[in-house]
Amino acid sequence: MNQQQSVQNQELISLAEKMRPACFHDYIGQEKVVGSNTILQQLLTKGHIPSMIFWGPPGCGKTSLTNIISKISKEMHGEKVNIINLSATSSGVSNIKNIINKTKTESKFNQIIVIMDKIHRFNKLQQDIFLPHVETGTFTLIGTTTENPSYSLNSALLSRCRIFALNKLTMLNIVEILCKAISSINGEIYNFSLKNLSTNLENNLNFSSKPHFFINKTAIDWLAEVCDGDARVALNDLELAIKIKISNKLNSNFVSITLEDVKESVKQTHMLSDKQSNNIQHLYSALHKSIKAGKENASLYWLARIMDIKEDPVDIARRLIRISSEDVGLADLDALGIAIHTLHGCEMIGMPECDVILTQCVVYLTRAPKSQLVYNALKRVENIIINHKGPQPVVPLHIRDRSGQEKIHTTFGFHKENVLTKEENVENYLPLGLLHANFFSEDS
Repeated sequence: MNQQQSVQNQELISLAEKMRPACFHDYIGQEKVVGSNTILQQLLTKGHIPSMIFWGPPGCGKTSLTNIISKISKEMHGEKVNIINLSATSSGVSNIKNIINKTKTESKFNQIIVIMDKIHRFNKLQQDIFLPHVETGTFTLIGTTTENPSYSLNSALLSRCRIFALNKLTMLNIVEILCKAISSINGEIYNFSLKNLSTNLENNLNFSSKPHFFINKTAIDWLAEVCDGDARVALNDLELAIKIKISNKLNSNFVSITLEDVKESVKQTHMLSDKQSNNIQHLYSALHKSIKAGKENASLYWLARIMDIKEDPVDIARRLIRISSEDVGLADLDALGIAIHTLHGCEMIGMPECDVILTQCVVYLTRAPKSQLVYNALKRVENIIINHKGPQPVVPLHIRDRSGQEKIHTTFGFHKENVLTKEENVENYLPLGLLHANFFSEDS
């Protein structure tokens, strides 16, 4: 391949692909999963790569993590490890069988790693193909999914894999990624007006000697906010804005990308179909927020958009079940039952007949009174457990399993009333350090 062909091939690679990190040092976000003291880092440092599932929203760094793990494996084991990248959207059970048959005839590999993108696209029967081979160590499975593994993946497969939940990237994460991308393609960021930009260029101030383009910091911040934590969307929109502005350049001495330019590129990007632009998560978010706000016309519109792209009605119903509990909650005890019946109705008759069932449920939830009392209380409990230092409090003796208590008391020869503390005798059901906690109050 000559140099010209190599340059052309590089131009065909998207900015999002070019920005994939090669090591954890370059990886941005997900500190709770890839931080220095995390389980994943400790496993990889020891050279142990278990079967695992990365679960998180689009553009949060799942595929980047699998790429980093692949590179670490190659560095540690060289030619003794075989990395096989597959996608459940274009692969089937036959591909897995071919890998297994090939493994039986080739003994040069100490480890085979199968990376399966969008593993939730395999139904639960298809996922059975992985089970015996993950169990026996024929290969290590690394899957990525945007769907909750609890309902999208085979429970037997889940029990054999470690699950790592990735969060939506923060706005600061996205800004950092965009700034790094701009620097990598010889761009410069400015914080002032175009007039001041021209003056600074004439005086050769603040910028590198030959910048390829300039972009306003306000545009970066706006893009980081509207991409909803999806780094891929942010990078694609940025790349399109740059290409459009450079292609339209006349005789100007510099190319400047403003907030208006970025907004125009985002508009053009979303003229693609929702499936093509990976917009489904945004549609679900719009439906959820419209129901929560009680805006029934908006709720109907976003539901129709989701149904128009042929989304599985059962998946839609699952989202409605979550909304019925998270946002309606105790304010309307019938809401959860209606959402569950909606799911069963969708399973029984499918599309297009179940469209009105989904619509009825959406309208009901939108009009229902709202309460996040239960959701907020649960979050307060989770925060206390996560932030607790040291071992978690023990279960008070008087609410432990009775059979276990009887064995302890018989063995040591004392009676229950002799081992209860003063606090336990007044029938408290929380650990001593939490006796006065009220998780249903914002002050707790």
